[in-house]
Amino acid sequence: MNNAQITIREKKLGLLIRDARVAERRTVKECAAAISVTQAIFRAYEEGRRAPSLPELETLVYYLKIPIKQFWGNETRSDAPAIPDTVNTAQLISLRQRMVGALLRQERNKVNMSIRHLSKETGISSARLNAYEMGARPIPMPELEVVIKVMGSRIEIFFDQSGPVGQWMNAQRAMQKFLELSDEMQNFVCQPVNRPYLELAMKLSSMSKEKLRSVAEGLLDITL
Repeated sequence: MNNAQITIREKKLGLLIRDARVAERRTVKECAAAISVTQAIFRAYEEGRRAPSLPELETLVYYLKIPIKQFWGNETRSDAPAIPDTVNTAQLISLRQRMVGALLRQERNKVNMSIRHLSKETGISSARLNAYEMGARPIPMPELEVVIKVMGSRIEIFFDQSGPVGQWMNAQRAMQKFLELSDEMQNFVCQPVNRPYLELAMKLSSMSKEKLRSVAEGLLDITL
């Protein structure tokens, strides 16, 4: 992905951000405050003149109550409950940016790639890449996507997993998967009488192939 492609991605991301904000009937002022940036910076995000970092984007979807895949596909918006007012978004974003940097360094080391080589492949200076990895500055989404592509990694690896945003997104993914089940399956899952079968299925899914084979052979011995 070259600079032209990065610019295109910034424009597209900006349109998606504005679409999500307007659809949720939020103002620029509200969204800017939610991710702890100025209104001018948020407008620049919407206009595609600059791009948010992943932690900022995560916090924005957390605030707007939409799936993060909204920015990579055509997922429907969520009807999740409002987020608690107790979340310190500025502190959360700062922490997440350091975590993203650490994950970036971890993924780069995993593929045995030097910062110098990564810089050459992405067109991003070594100094900027080093600052990103140290969490000293947020990495804009289009640049993060370029880096991930060069390293052969996946964006999902960088998503928050354990923080309040991550827990909320995991709940949304679980709900989405449930809604994708057939009506018959949804009805089965919702019936309290079927809970023992679901718990059994969970236990079986955690067993190794050898253990499952042993259980199956035991059942055959009983039925024969």
